[in-house]
Amino acid sequence: MKHNKLNLLAILVSVCIPVAVQAHAADSLRYAFGRMSVVSSTGTAVPFTDTLDTGKPGVRVVLYGDGTFRYVKESCDDAGLEVFAECWDTLAVNPYPDHAPVPEEFSIWIVDTLDAYCCPRRTTPSSRFGLRHGRRHQGVDLPCTEGAPVRAAFGGRVRVSTSMTGYGELVIIRHANGLETLYAHLSRRDVVPGDWVNAGDVIGLGGMAGRSTGPMLHFETRYRGRAFDPAWLIDFETGILRHRLLHVRSWYFDPDSRYVQSVDDEDDIILADREDRLKEERRKGKDSRNQEVSDNAVGKYYTVRIGDTLAKIARNNGTTVKEICRFNGIRENTLLRVGQKLRVR
Repeated sequence: MKHNKLNLLAILVSVCIPVAVQAHAADSLRYAFGRMSVVSSTGTAVPFTDTLDTGKPGVRVVLYGDGTFRYVKESCDDAGLEVFAECWDTLAVNPYPDHAPVPEEFSIWIVDTLDAYCCPRRTTPSSRFGLRHGRRHQGVDLPCTEGAPVRAAFGGRVRVSTSMTGYGELVIIRHANGLETLYAHLSRRDVVPGDWVNAGDVIGLGGMAGRSTGPMLHFETRYRGRAFDPAWLIDFETGILRHRLLHVRSWYFDPDSRYVQSVDDEDDIILADREDRLKEERRKGKDSRNQEVSDNAVGKYYTVRIGDTLAKIARNNGTTVKEICRFNGIRENTLLRVGQKLRVR
């Protein structure tokens, strides 16, 4: 019976690979050379029963004991990307030339359906990004106990692992999307340059090396050497990743620019305003030219819930994944977030 169940699941995986299951989206997975373990954001082990090939290079399926499953990607699948060769320096915090241009606006995929995330430290920051005592503070300080494990936020390759004035014991990881995350004031480093790590891997222990007022993790996010407020990505008090697709504006890199929720939620506000306007038009029963407004003209929206996939949403709303993608300008493998509004009709 178990054999038949696995065979059926393998068939489903081979045809459904673009639509990822979200049941364990908060977990971080470590996969290397045939060894697998799953670690939650709190550091506790999550049991799994088996793994399956998918027929897709670098992609496997993990079967969990509760009957759910998840697609995972081998970290070494990214090894040949050009991003891991450009301006690669194992000693410099910023290896990019100062004159390297950055567009006024651009988007970065932070995680997709096959990548994981782990909050490096869930706590209330003791010091935030921006000018501090007249000097630029390029990250956030996250209080911790001496010797507490520090985990990689995303998968990537270690570029720097060294002792440095100010930062103390320092680790910098470059990720496949061009971002780099920086972890400082460590009491111990457990990785060396060139190591591949996955989200949730322990890369060192918390401490107070360098210029530090107490045990803490100094955490930075940088794009092409330019620091921006990590709060644009992570709500450290809840541990939640704010964005899977981050829309970056050039002013994020200003020395005193901090996360602003009203701007962060800009797209959701636009969607909400549009939905309110359409509902009002529907209530009146007429458009601006006094013509009847049909259901098709107004549109129908759906709010994403825990466990939803595009296939499930399409099935429950009498439409197709392709139509939902067309309405919302997304792809079939786009990772959904709880509370996101999608047009379905």
